[in-house]
Amino acid sequence: MVVGVGALIVVITTVRDHPVVCGLLAVLVLGVVVTVHRMRGGFGELRVRADARTGGTHSIAAYQHMSGSQFEHAVADLARRDPGVRAATVSGGANDRALDVLVQLTDGRRIAVQCKRFAAGNRVGAPVVYAVNGTYRAYHRCDTALIVTTSDFTQDARRANAELDQPLRLVDGRTLSRWVAGGRPPWYP
Repeated sequence: MVVGVGALIVVITTVRDHPVVCGLLAVLVLGVVVTVHRMRGGFGELRVRADARTGGTHSIAAYQHMSGSQFEHAVADLARRDPGVRAATVSGGANDRALDVLVQLTDGRRIAVQCKRFAAGNRVGAPVVYAVNGTYRAYHRCDTALIVTTSDFTQDARRANAELDQPLRLVDGRTLSRWVAGGRPPWYP
């Protein structure tokens, strides 16, 4: 108790004798607190459930700050969480031929997943759609494919996808948020 009162007296005396320095120090500390809180997804940013089993939460910003490999593993974990999934295997890396996660459903269907962890202003373009479309059936022998991003898709990507005989499932940041929050998995219409 005596130590607490003594510390309080020192703080009050310091603030009284050096108000400008203390004010600048308070602004600096507040700035650090706000920055750290935002990096952890605070201040009303969209929060999504990362894993229903553990109850962990992440914001889309947290997914954007993951490494590419971490994001692929997070998407595989989401797939494994959902009913009807027999297995979800991460296979991304160099020369992955547009397949980061292979999802196998209990009904026998195989789904190729391409993961694109992008910042909000960096959108997935048409070349990614063409690459996934060119490999998921012939090379990976999958029934369907989806591209999952933390960001969004360009209009060219959406147009290119719409022109395909079998359009891919495009999972943008909002759709990903709903999926992570326990919504319907993206391989079901």
